[in-house]
Amino acid sequence: MHKLSSIVLFSLVILYNRIKIYMYKEGSVPMKTKLTYFGHACFMLTRGDVSMIFDPFLTGNTWDTAKKEDIKCQYIFVSHGHDDHYGDTDFIAKANDALVISTAEIAGKAAAAGCRTHAMHLGGKFDFEFGSVRIVPAFHGAGIPGGHAAGCIVDFYGDIVYFAGDTALFSDMKLLNRFGDIDYALLPIGDNFTMGVEDAALAASYVKARISIPIHYKTWPVIDREPGVFTSLVEGKYNQTSLIIDPGSSIELNS
Repeated sequence: MHKLSSIVLFSLVILYNRIKIYMYKEGSVPMKTKLTYFGHACFMLTRGDVSMIFDPFLTGNTWDTAKKEDIKCQYIFVSHGHDDHYGDTDFIAKANDALVISTAEIAGKAAAAGCRTHAMHLGGKFDFEFGSVRIVPAFHGAGIPGGHAAGCIVDFYGDIVYFAGDTALFSDMKLLNRFGDIDYALLPIGDNFTMGVEDAALAASYVKARISIPIHYKTWPVIDREPGVFTSLVEGKYNQTSLIIDPGSSIELNS
C-alpha cells in the first residue's frame, strides 16, 4: 500500500510539473524575471529561456561567484571599456552567439573581436524581443578612445531596471523617470572610482526607483564600502526602499 501511494504521489508531481510548464508556455501563468548578482557591477536578468548579462566581469572578479564558461545568455550590455566592466564580453558573446549592446565605440571593439553587436548611443532607445534598452549618461571614463561611459534603462518583459554603470552623482538623474516609473535601480557605492554611499543614496532619492540596490563595492580594498550604510541612508534619510543582494545570489522581481 505504501509503495502504491508513493507511485501515485510521484505520478502526480510529474503531471503537475508538465501542466505548469504547459501553462507557462501558453502564457496562462505569469513568469517572473530573476536578477542574479555576480558581484562588482555584473548581474544578469533572466526570464524563461532569455537572459541578458550586464558588464560581464567574471575572470579576475574577486567575488568569484561564476565562471565565464557557465554563462548562458542571448544579450550582453556593456557600460564602458574598462577591464572590470568589458571583462569577458568577447568570450561570452562568441560562446553564446549573444548580441552585444553598447555605445558605438564599445560595439566597434566587440565587433572587431568577432562578436555580433548592436551599436547605440546616449539618448537612444531601441526595441528588442524582451522589451527595450535606453542608453543614458554616466559620468566616468570611457575606457576607449572617443567613447563615453553610459548607463541604461532596460524594459525587460515589463520590469524597468536602471543600471547606472560607473558614475558620479549628477543632477540629471532626476530626469531618468520622466518616461515612467523605474522598478529597480542598481547604483555603484564603492567611492574612489564612482559615487560613495552618501552620493549613491542621494542618487536613489533622485531616481525614485521602487527598490534601490547597491553594487560596485568590496571587490578591492580601495572600494571597501558597506552596503548596509547605503541602505540605512536610503531608508532612514530619504524614506525609500533598498535591498542588498549578496554576490552569487538571485532575487525574483515582482513588478
